[in-house]
Amino acid sequence: MGEFAGGYGGFTNTGAILVLFILLVIITKTLCL
Repeated sequence: MGEFAGGYGGFTNTGAILVLFILLVIITKTLCL
């Protein structure tokens, strides 16, 4: 958790967008099934 808290500042910029996009794709595939 230390690394996550330390790199959270840079994570919010691009990482959060990528994570949200991946989650959106997973949810879409799940609903399609």
